Amino acid sequence: MIGTLMALIAIVGGTVHPVEGEPIENGTLIIEDGRVVAVGAGLKAPAGATVIDAAGRVVTPGLIEAETRLGLVEIWGADETVDDSGEGDPIRAAYRALDGFNPDSRLIPIQRAHGLTLFVTSPGGGLITGQAAAVPSWSGPGVAAPIAPVAMVVNLGGRRDGSRGVAIAELREVLDDARAYAENTRAFERNAYRRLAASRLDLEALQPVLAGRLPLMVRADRRSDIAAALDIAAAFGLKLIVSMGAEAAALAPALAAAKVPVIVDPLLNAPENFQRLAARGDNARVLAEAGVEVILSSFSTHNVRTLRQAAGNAVREGLPHGAALRAITRAPALAFGLGERGVLRPGAVADVVVWSGDPFELSTVAERVFVGGVEAPRDHRQAALLERYRTLPDRARPLAPAASDPAPGAAPKAKKAAETPAR
Repeated sequence: MIGTLMALIAIVGGTVHPVEGEPIENGTLIIEDGRVVAVGAGLKAPAGATVIDAAGRVVTPGLIEAETRLGLVEIWGADETVDDSGEGDPIRAAYRALDGFNPDSRLIPIQRAHGLTLFVTSPGGGLITGQAAAVPSWSGPGVAAPIAPVAMVVNLGGRRDGSRGVAIAELREVLDDARAYAENTRAFERNAYRRLAASRLDLEALQPVLAGRLPLMVRADRRSDIAAALDIAAAFGLKLIVSMGAEAAALAPALAAAKVPVIVDPLLNAPENFQRLAARGDNARVLAEAGVEVILSSFSTHNVRTLRQAAGNAVREGLPHGAALRAITRAPALAFGLGERGVLRPGAVADVVVWSGDPFELSTVAERVFVGGVEAPRDHRQAALLERYRTLPDRARPLAPAASDPAPGAAPKAKKAAETPAR
């Protein structure tokens, strides 16, 4: 039953893609109490299980979007619905995206209907923008709560006011001051310590980053900015994620050596601005071949549903199909410390999608979506509007002409002489 946690489910007969392992033909996936308990070829459904026939279908983990403002922005042009950042202060480490998150956003069900089961929603603006959160796409009974924080987000790169070099220096200063704050907290609280570059709350929020427990997700496109992020991470012992990464392919060996995952947009295949002059369509392939953990993103709020289309484009550019599926399931789960998600194996969270075919084909649809073992509804506002206006009013009959109008096809009446003054 949709929206209800069923104790035992068996999805049988489909091609199961566990992500870590080869696809399983005529596979069976057994879910119990929101977790995967068994997966294999030809397994029999347990007694009492709700059986779902997936013959001719494809079964994968649910999709994970790694970079979005979903739930933080509803309408970009309506300020009261935009909660993705604060104002003024460039250092906003204490800002938590989850505090501004709208669980009733009309945009979430649209993306869920296209196979999205989890997404990382991130703040924007400033230098240190704040703390990202991982949110399930369905919040029904039995589904786990959002996970927060999953990353501290930083913006590097060109800006309208100020130099990118100054921004990099400011980031180093804040991190250094956060470390000094931890070592001199009592003196700081007695006002017996030098002035620091951020507020007490921001400095405290940065402590998990300095301890390596919370990743620092740096948005950077240009090669030099990515290199600066690598240097900062090495200097402070940080766990780094590079996001956007239009020119990341140029640093693929260094990123692989540092074990830094990179979030990229496979649809970015040409320069869009001066920060992306070396953008290339096979960015994901080059990174993956160098040994980088590649994550794919739509970088969208309203069109997260295009995530699988982006993955399909990465495959067209040479990324193996299995690697592309991993890049929108298991890879983001690992990068953000989301535990047993994005994979189908015993013990994993049962975020599962049954597809009508290859999920990277545009004609394929997500026929059933399970979030934490709960079958989530696939209805949404756009579908409702489609049904509402599927049958338009009958316009075959023309409106009756007014008495003064000529009959259809008739020549217009000559104007009265009085209406056209003589010259």
